[in-house]
Amino acid sequence: MNVTLLHTLGRAWWLVLLRGIAAILFGILALAWPQVTLVSLVLLWGAWALIDGVTALVAGWKAKDGGKPMWQIVLVGVVGIVAGVLTFVMPGVTAIALLIMIAVWAIVSGVFQIVAAIRLRKEIANEWMLILSGALSVVFGVLMIISPGAGALAVLWLIGSFAMAFGVLLVILAFRLRKHAVAPTAAAA
Repeated sequence: MNVTLLHTLGRAWWLVLLRGIAAILFGILALAWPQVTLVSLVLLWGAWALIDGVTALVAGWKAKDGGKPMWQIVLVGVVGIVAGVLTFVMPGVTAIALLIMIAVWAIVSGVFQIVAAIRLRKEIANEWMLILSGALSVVFGVLMIISPGAGALAVLWLIGSFAMAFGVLLVILAFRLRKHAVAPTAAAA
């Protein structure tokens, strides 16, 4: 890891911000419409997973580590895109299958966010925000697997709350990355 990686992550700060805003908006919509049908929830979640996946994929591709894309973030993007596309291809999926799909997505993306944060720990201050968002994602996924039979309203509130907390942490991280968007000067290097 070097200053160049931190600089490229800083230049892509707006993609992290978009991920955070999309998560917050999804969480607000999920909490605002508790009577939403399961199919609507499936499609709303699918749209969020797809947007999150695309922005993570682009951010991971743009963030170069030794000239190569950050594979952890690229993989988070691919998992999100696959989850989103599968949601639209099979909207009649059962509630249990949706819960398991969301749980697996949350665990996989959380683990890779923690891995990415550990790689960045020497490069940025407060990498704990990315670790915390990853840990929150893993805990959320595990809780969804442990209790898949929870009522639709309880799941809706859990998903909405998770999305909002996750989004807020990503927005904070984005603004911290933003200050690293300017290339370091030769004197500072």
